[in-house]
Amino acid sequence: MIHDIAVIGAGMAGASLAAELATFARVLLLEAEDALGYHATGRSAAFWEECYGGPGVVPLTRASGAYLAEHGFLTPRGALYIGRAEDAAAMAEFRATYEGTGVRIERLAPASLDAMIPQIRPEWSEALHQPACADIDVAGLHQHYLALARRHGVEIVTRARVAGLARADDAWTITGARGETWRAATIVNAAGAWADEVARLAGVQPVGIAPFRRTVAVLRVDPPAPADLPLVLDINGGFYFKPDAGRLWLSPHDEIPSEPCDAAPEELDVAIAIDRFQHVTDWRIAAVERRWAGLRSFAPDRMPVYGFDRQAEGFFWFAGQGGFGIQTAPAAARLGAQALLGQGADAMTAGIDPAVYSPERFTAALQSA
Repeated sequence: MIHDIAVIGAGMAGASLAAELATFARVLLLEAEDALGYHATGRSAAFWEECYGGPGVVPLTRASGAYLAEHGFLTPRGALYIGRAEDAAAMAEFRATYEGTGVRIERLAPASLDAMIPQIRPEWSEALHQPACADIDVAGLHQHYLALARRHGVEIVTRARVAGLARADDAWTITGARGETWRAATIVNAAGAWADEVARLAGVQPVGIAPFRRTVAVLRVDPPAPADLPLVLDINGGFYFKPDAGRLWLSPHDEIPSEPCDAAPEELDVAIAIDRFQHVTDWRIAAVERRWAGLRSFAPDRMPVYGFDRQAEGFFWFAGQGGFGIQTAPAAARLGAQALLGQGADAMTAGIDPAVYSPERFTAALQSA
């Protein structure tokens, strides 16, 4: 059997795109691991924050918000970007960066900040409030898309690590690491940290998608983290933390270059996170209960890559989604499906320019170099 489309990678990116395509095409969804969503999807910090990823990602995030809310995947949280007196210029620059994007950002008085973050140190006097921020039910959203995909006939195969890709007679032959083969007219590269490796297997020029390790530690703190604590982010990108069932999720906001792998946390990165946190509040850390790491994958310009590779027939990029791939999943998947199927924009994607995310931007850069 020849499928119309084979999607390589069944994390949030691949699952959401497969679900969007399923009513229009015969779709095959291939996952290298035993479990679906094992890597970046299963290790997300689980928030929807309009500024996350930068102004170029805002249209995808905002377009996804209504879908996520309507299907019950968002819980209001709010976000605070905090800094010290010397960070006033950075705060002003941050606000200016998002002017005209539709993102609501409010300056917060120090008294309000004290009320929102228990035992915050007085030198942290600058704050910007982003009220629309919300928690995302990542597992629920992933299962939602997988259920839609299955309902509409998508064939999902796990333990299907791709070892070879070859095109002949208007179709790709996909060879698995255990010798199995599949055929599809079009392949979608939704392989996350492995996206450039998949491109090389297909004889396609990589676009430079690089994985970076991000660390998260779960702390038991005294007093327990209040349930209504907002997501708190350093305006200079040194940390973020948020509550979860009385515990605190803490990250040093690290981006450590990595090979594609099953990422594991380093003790040094956890220690750095704790040290930074202890310079913000006087909360007592009772224990580090868990820690993990995941890979965030970025193209050189830190924008996602969605579209056909014009140098290779039937090869479609759907990768480079950094740490914002969960919060942009609905709009990104709809946009990707429209490009794959030759469809026009709908109500969700009408305000999004797909050319901004096209892999052709890298081809043009190479030609002009």
